[in-house]
Amino acid sequence: MLNLTRSLLKRDDGAALVEFTLLSSLLIVATGGIVDFTFALFEWNSATKAVQQGARLAAVSSPVDSTLTSITGLGSGINPGDPWTVSFSRVCTGSNATCTGGTYTATGMNTLVYGRGLSACGAPPDLAGMCNIYPKILPANVKVTYRSSGLGFAGRPGGPVPTITVELTGLTYNLIFLGTFLGGASITLPPLSATVTGEDLKS
Repeated sequence: MLNLTRSLLKRDDGAALVEFTLLSSLLIVATGGIVDFTFALFEWNSATKAVQQGARLAAVSSPVDSTLTSITGLGSGINPGDPWTVSFSRVCTGSNATCTGGTYTATGMNTLVYGRGLSACGAPPDLAGMCNIYPKILPANVKVTYRSSGLGFAGRPGGPVPTITVELTGLTYNLIFLGTFLGGASITLPPLSATVTGEDLKS
């Protein structure tokens, strides 16, 4: 029995198969990880383009805060045509459908997310919203901030000329390959934002 054990310990038959199995497993996991993170990078890039589209739409559409255009900048000795001096800030959040200091309108948010005059994704290119670029976007993922820019003049028709920031938050990417090993793991995309100057705030 001792001789048989010694004989077995000296044999290296099958060592190449064991080494190949170990190395190929590592190679498959590494390749799957590269594929997963490549898709995640693609989704991050799509979300970046989508937030830029949302900011552009926000600059030329009726604001999410319906009271914003009623700010005239007049009063306290300020006459029509005087430089704009009124400071304001409105933060409209789609996740709880509110605007700080103003009135939230779902129509305004839907314009940014879904496109002009729509309440679901699928607009033609000339009416495209954020979800046409990145379909996972919902109003709950969007926050729009309107701040005074100092541009314009008191009594300006259509209201002030704000600085508009559109932000995307709460978006995740489900790992396709590695998720099977990690129990359906996902990664959260970092918050994204784009800032523009308002133009004609009327859809």
